Amino acid sequence: MITLYGCPYTRSTRAAWALEEAGAEYEYVKVDISAGEGRALSYRRINLGGKVPALVDGDFVLTESAAIIAYIGDQYPQARLIPISDARLRGLYDQWCYFVIGELEQPLWTIAKHRFALPEDWRVPAVIDTAIKEFAQPLKVLESGLGDQPFILGETFTGADILIAHTLAWAKKYELAPQSERLQAYMDRTLSRPALTRAREREAG
Repeated sequence: MITLYGCPYTRSTRAAWALEEAGAEYEYVKVDISAGEGRALSYRRINLGGKVPALVDGDFVLTESAAIIAYIGDQYPQARLIPISDARLRGLYDQWCYFVIGELEQPLWTIAKHRFALPEDWRVPAVIDTAIKEFAQPLKVLESGLGDQPFILGETFTGADILIAHTLAWAKKYELAPQSERLQAYMDRTLSRPALTRAREREAG
């Protein structure tokens, strides 16, 4: 049985979403990050960084949301969350996943850190305006890459879409939702999936 350690309104939603898309059986263990449970020794034995998500499958422990989604895709190939037999398509899948982690979400994380995540004496409010402007560039790259396709790799929804859509939802929370009709339609298409609804309900419960 897979166990997912997570906390609502964090990157763990990505992992829960992937598990729900795959139809996997799993136990969800809530780690109250705001209450300091991530720093508890018992949890740091699972994830030394004290962050979520963390996935435990038997004696195997995996952290980092993109890696967890790829692992779920490998374990449940019928869900088609990752390209299995096409090396070039898998290369594009990896490209977009790395893009999300390295480019798309970084300005949002900068905003979060300087609004609430860092200790108050570490925060530099002036950085936030720069991060907001910085976010506009990867949005343009994303829109160009998506083109007229329903999903980032074409007709099939994949784990890369989970990462992208979750990050766009994060942007919307910060009132930075993309203004283009193309990206708005993409958000509507991805964020209305039943598996995401189930994942959010599982985390809330």
